[in-house]
Amino acid sequence: MKILFGVQGTGNGHISRSRELVRKLKENGHDVEVIISGRKEDELKEIGIFEPYRVMKGLTLVTYKGRMNYMETMFQLDLARLMSDVLMLDTSGIDLIITDFEPITSMAARIKNIPSMGFGHQYAFRYDIPFARGSIFEKYTLLNFAPARYNAGLHWNHFNQPIFPPVIPEMLYASRKCEVDRRKVLVYLPFEEVEDVAAFVRSYGDYQFYIYGKVKENLDEGHLHFRSYSREGFLNDLKECNGVVCNAGFELPGEALHLGKKLLLRPLDGQIEQESNALAMEELQYGMAMHSLDPELLAGWLELPGREPLNYSRTVDFIAEWIGSGDWEGLSRYTEAAWKATF
Repeated sequence: MKILFGVQGTGNGHISRSRELVRKLKENGHDVEVIISGRKEDELKEIGIFEPYRVMKGLTLVTYKGRMNYMETMFQLDLARLMSDVLMLDTSGIDLIITDFEPITSMAARIKNIPSMGFGHQYAFRYDIPFARGSIFEKYTLLNFAPARYNAGLHWNHFNQPIFPPVIPEMLYASRKCEVDRRKVLVYLPFEEVEDVAAFVRSYGDYQFYIYGKVKENLDEGHLHFRSYSREGFLNDLKECNGVVCNAGFELPGEALHLGKKLLLRPLDGQIEQESNALAMEELQYGMAMHSLDPELLAGWLELPGREPLNYSRTVDFIAEWIGSGDWEGLSRYTEAAWKATF
């Protein structure tokens, strides 16, 4: 098939999981063209697998100090540019549009009546899964930001719904059983200020904290190790660490659960998806959550043992098979197979 694939560039999780599915679709012989929106091109890292790709403005959610900034988000909106990009998008010969929470391709599919498929964690919320209490506006935005006709939702557990396991990077299957440093902690809180994160963990000198986020270059200050973005370096630190402190996004906690890392989540305030993820994490008893940078809670969490890995299946294999089958109404057959391969 000729596939147009939209990727939400805000946050690395969308790029990470889309990278794996695009690779698999290309391996299966599909012609895949990618559009990335929501972030400037010079801020995008390690996206060669998406070629040929285009970067467009799209829509971006603005945050400040761990909280959604809805006012600034509204000021950033350029609806005229968005509609122009949608209407000018060349979709001739496209058989299927896949959107990983990317609004331009989602809108193009609806306007031009092209079959569309939502791929990602956000599409799991169309089913009966843990959903935090929030405003009608928040829920409406989550469900209607980039809707699709068919949905390949992802979650850490199936909740007896037709959703897939998380997408795990290939390198985490190849070397899952590496030696773990029991005193090493990976910290990824990109919506917090670096100085706030450093103050949060500085008192615990018995542990080595590898801090990713708003860091321009690598810097070591005693037991605090600040790291700029490197996909390979980040995944290596993830494999070696005993625990992960991160926002309540989806991809990184899923990778940590796959490897058997203990988790402490800090959901982004005012972001209903992350609040729901924190709720699900605690309901499943897979990890802990905090609603501020709480040093006392961190102290107790650091003393906890690690957990058993969940060993998620190669999810993109099942999703790509579902896409290639053309039997898009038969979703449950593929989700059930994916979960059976997990355990």
